[in-house]
Amino acid sequence: MKYRARSFAALSLALMLSACGSSQPETLSILAMDTAMTFSVYGDDADTVLSDASLEVRRLDALLSRTNPESAVTHLNAGDQIQVGEEVCGLIAAAQEYSAATGGAFDITLAPVSTAWGFTTDSYQVPSQEELDALLAHVGMEHIHLTEDTATLDPGTQIDLGAIAKGYASDQLGALFQRSGVERGWVSLGGNVLAWGSRPDGDPWEVGIQDPAHPDESSALVCSLFLQDAFAVTSGSYQRYFEQDGKRYHHILDPKTGAPAESGLVSVTVVADYAPGNGTMCDALSTALFVMGEEDALSFWRSGTYDFELVLVTEDGRVLVTEGLADRYAPAEGSTYVFETVS
Repeated sequence: MKYRARSFAALSLALMLSACGSSQPETLSILAMDTAMTFSVYGDDADTVLSDASLEVRRLDALLSRTNPESAVTHLNAGDQIQVGEEVCGLIAAAQEYSAATGGAFDITLAPVSTAWGFTTDSYQVPSQEELDALLAHVGMEHIHLTEDTATLDPGTQIDLGAIAKGYASDQLGALFQRSGVERGWVSLGGNVLAWGSRPDGDPWEVGIQDPAHPDESSALVCSLFLQDAFAVTSGSYQRYFEQDGKRYHHILDPKTGAPAESGLVSVTVVADYAPGNGTMCDALSTALFVMGEEDALSFWRSGTYDFELVLVTEDGRVLVTEGLADRYAPAEGSTYVFETVS
């Protein structure tokens, strides 16, 4: 059996930022939320801001981690009757909203199903259909019950906030940058990027979308986006997977089947201008739209339910870029992908 997962040493990020400019930032890299993270800040108080950013991410990791025995999520999954607090309840409420908006394509109650596949334990296996059917009986946002600061789960239901927590963390870091008066910098939390302000030369930040065909080559890109004061989040089937009996199984599960989504997509990047909550939105939608597939993802974008743009990479070698990014992207040099701007 072969497998591939994110590695801090390899810094296998779905998005990579080019930080060219006339001055150098202060930069800090840490491992948190099961991924490599990098914060870079320009300015006289950069060291203080970086320290505060690290502390904030570690606070959220301790609060939201499914594997931390003392976290609010762990206590909730254990059936403990505790007040998890307004922050956790607010994030769960946001997850409920995105689940409803996407017809259930985003669902944080898939936690036991993900475990059955080994994606949370690195003990990879293909579960039987009988096991999946039994677990799916407890999947669905209707099994979560919220009050202002208290959450309870129906017996057999567990949650995993991993598909939304890094987006929420990027929102919190954006708020920190704003409070601290940071004029320019960036945040890279695995596949989640916050491009803050502009480069020192006044140009937008260059954000590269990883080529799913070459996930271990940091320089192998599909295209570059040129962003300023924006979030960009990528979900891809290449980020975590294993192979068994000649078939590849990736970590993005379809809540309807409990199996890896077969949507015809290999990568989804969601981009939105900076505004409070948009990091969380981009994180949730990148997963949901991957599950939904090309046609439904574009229909959802056209619906105007939320304000965002998309880059979709398909299994058959096409790259679909929504019109709001038409003047903010460039194909990678020598790319063999076929690009199309959609409206």
